[in-house]
Amino acid sequence: MVHGFLILLVCQLLGELMVTLLEVPIPGSVVGMVLLLIGLIIRGEVPEGLRLTGEGLLKVLPLLLVPAGVGLMTHFELLSVYWGELLIALFVSTLVTMFVVALLLKLLSKEKAVSGNNSGEGDD
Repeated sequence: MVHGFLILLVCQLLGELMVTLLEVPIPGSVVGMVLLLIGLIIRGEVPEGLRLTGEGLLKVLPLLLVPAGVGLMTHFELLSVYWGELLIALFVSTLVTMFVVALLLKLLSKEKAVSGNNSGEGDD
C-alpha cells in the first residue's frame, strides 16, 4: 500500500513540477492524473499496491469532500451574489455533458455494430 501512495505522490509531484516549469493554467494534480493514466496505459495493468491504495481512498472519499463543502460555506456571501451565474453555468455544463455522452454513445454503438457485422458472426 505504501508503494501505491508513493506512485500517487510521485505523479502529483511531477504534475506540479510540469505546471510550474511550463507555466500552464492547469492544476498540477490534474496533470499528475494524466501522467498516471499514461503510465497505466503503457504498463497495461494496475499494480496491486496502487489498486489497494485506490480502494482505500475510495472508502474515505466522503471525508475528503467535507473540507470543500466547508470552504464553500465560508464564501457564502460571495455565492449569494453570483448564484444566478453559478446556476446557469451548472445548467449549461450539465446539458453539454449530456450531449457529449449521448454523441459518444451513438458513435461507439455504430462502431461496435459495424465491427460486429464485419467479424462474420451470424453469417449463415
